[in-house]
Amino acid sequence: MGFEMLGSRYLFPYFGGGIDTWAGLISTVLIALTFGYLGGGLVVDRYPSPRVIAVTVALAATYLAIVPLTADRAMSWILESLGAGPSGVLVAAAALLLLPLSFLGTLSPVAVRLLTRSTSESGRVAGLVYGISTIGNVFGTLFTTFALIPTIGSRLITYLYAAILGACALSLFLTPGK
Repeated sequence: MGFEMLGSRYLFPYFGGGIDTWAGLISTVLIALTFGYLGGGLVVDRYPSPRVIAVTVALAATYLAIVPLTADRAMSWILESLGAGPSGVLVAAAALLLLPLSFLGTLSPVAVRLLTRSTSESGRVAGLVYGISTIGNVFGTLFTTFALIPTIGSRLITYLYAAILGACALSLFLTPGK
């Protein structure tokens, strides 16, 4: 969710900060998470390993590292091609958020699968994973908005997020498992 807040900063110079932009951002986040949940659930049943998360987190990190270098050209091109209306906003939001958040959306179903030892605890494990995820998203939203953006700016934060995700992916690759 922290990157969603950054997405608003990347879109603002081109599409403004109104309700249309926020509708595009929120809808894109929800679609991306849906893709991630579905994809993660399908993949982890076939490959139940922390490596599944490691790969998707590494892909998200790589994508985020490229965003600051390409966002201005991409946003300008989308604005010139589609305009500032709904299609432009949705395509711009998707260009920024769809892939990395889809990759990150795989985390919850993979974590539920890997942490569940028996069906009798599946509800508790799912509730715990999604509860921790939600608290993390609230923290990420507020910390990014009120602490990081005013102090270090959007592009540097994007690189910081990419580095943190890269470190997480590396630690997951080093985790013993299947």
